[in-house]
Amino acid sequence: MRFMVIVKANEDSEAGVQPSEEMLKQMGAFNEELVKAGVMLAGEGLHPSSKGARVHFSGDKRTVVDGPFTETKELIAGFWLLEVKSLEEAVEWVKRVPNPTGEESQIEIRQVFTEDDFVNASEEMKERERQLRAETEARANG
Repeated sequence: MRFMVIVKANEDSEAGVQPSEEMLKQMGAFNEELVKAGVMLAGEGLHPSSKGARVHFSGDKRTVVDGPFTETKELIAGFWLLEVKSLEEAVEWVKRVPNPTGEESQIEIRQVFTEDDFVNASEEMKERERQLRAETEARANG
């Protein structure tokens, strides 16, 4: 099972405040544990929303809104993508994460869909999705 672990943004991360050297060391050590355990598929920090954009959809219309975005509690500062056996295992890993802010913070864990979760998808659609994933993986490794 794959899980996305979502680190919520705060005022500091949205202001572009970089983590301290100590926090970077702690996160690096934690990332090493994840890699050595074979559960980390990806993990990155994100620039503040001031460097991003949102695309709003309304029927066929698309409207682009440049950041920053005001509701920091709804923003993401970083993520990990983990492959583990269960939600419980993902929770156990997240409980070991160094507190990203040193204060009150929250990390969200969400399971990633697999092709088997889409009961309305035809076998042809599932096969095409497998091909696209293989192409993506080949590019990442190539």
